[in-house]
Amino acid sequence: MNYRHAYHAGNFADVVKHIILTRIVLYLQRKEQAFRVIDTHAGIGRYDLTGVEAGKTGEWQNGVGRLLDAKIDAKVAELVQPYLDIVRAENADGEMRHYPGSPLIVRHLLRRQDRLSALELHPEDAELLAEIFEGDIQVRVTKLDGWLALGAHVPPKEKRGLVLVDPPFEVMGEFDRLVDGLVRAHKRFSGGTFALWYPIKDRQEVRRFVAALHDTGIPKILRTELMIRPISPEPRLDGTGMIIVNPPYTLDDELRTVLPALSKILSEEQNAGFTLEWIRGEQVDA
Repeated sequence: MNYRHAYHAGNFADVVKHIILTRIVLYLQRKEQAFRVIDTHAGIGRYDLTGVEAGKTGEWQNGVGRLLDAKIDAKVAELVQPYLDIVRAENADGEMRHYPGSPLIVRHLLRRQDRLSALELHPEDAELLAEIFEGDIQVRVTKLDGWLALGAHVPPKEKRGLVLVDPPFEVMGEFDRLVDGLVRAHKRFSGGTFALWYPIKDRQEVRRFVAALHDTGIPKILRTELMIRPISPEPRLDGTGMIIVNPPYTLDDELRTVLPALSKILSEEQNAGFTLEWIRGEQVDA
């Protein structure tokens, strides 16, 4: 599956992923101690929704566009508001022209003592990302294979933070790389939070991935998925998933509040559904 992000910026998968990202970073803010976010596949940082790629698919209209227009109850609104505030800040005139990628979302949430390491292998993408953060002493952009960073860049000197792994799934074997990379990084940074994104396209492949995560023996693994349609006969992006290792203790309850609303807003078919379960943790028999 080639998930070249410029074509999909702001779609339903981004909405779910980036709401979870904001909830984790906001939790990290609860302690005065500095933290670092390591974004292993950072992309270009800001996406032009009027450009050739995003304009060709228009996926943002059924993603962030729907959420911006939706009527949601107060509890859900409180949890998604920080994410929507960032999206609106990137479109100050009120017209949706840009969508912030994960590094830009994180940057909006950093305090003075916090840092972001944004890694991107693609030369042109890394250059565009570096231009956005030029002169920003809180952000370090590095042209580097994000998979290598899971061994070389953890633990951060702050000793607390989040590692976001959001690969493009351009080549075979990305699910295996997610598991191997997590095991390698967790050995070096067992107290850190890890958030791993994955597409739901082949249910059998996802089941193997989840089983492999369980077999790692790593504790405190939360899994969340949101489907916008039942699995299609032909391969397509039917849903989005995230694995969160060492999630904030608040995240489970927050997602139980947010996911039903997001499922209703983002789904193309009724009862497409969502999943929230512990692969390993206090709530399951490991």
